[in-house]
Amino acid sequence: MGPEVLVPIAFFATVVAIVLGVPLIRAHIKRQERAASLPAPDPRAEERMARIEAAVESIAIEVERISEGQRFVTKLLAERPAAGALSRGDEVKS
Repeated sequence: MGPEVLVPIAFFATVVAIVLGVPLIRAHIKRQERAASLPAPDPRAEERMARIEAAVESIAIEVERISEGQRFVTKLLAERPAAGALSRGDEVKS
């Protein structure tokens, strides 16, 4: 292979490297700039998030208790008309 073949191959290889490399380098630089611009995590914020998480968990437990109570009351009310109808029928016949 003479220089008349190597020069075009080197040219096209350089063009491909530039076309693919420049966007990758820009993305890498932007990622580094975003990471540098983020504030350092505040230890008070971590404690606060832990307290919020504990509060949400306790609220979830209370909501589950309320829903269990609601299901129980609904079950009682569903059974009540059947029992009430029998007692009314017995009173009428007497």
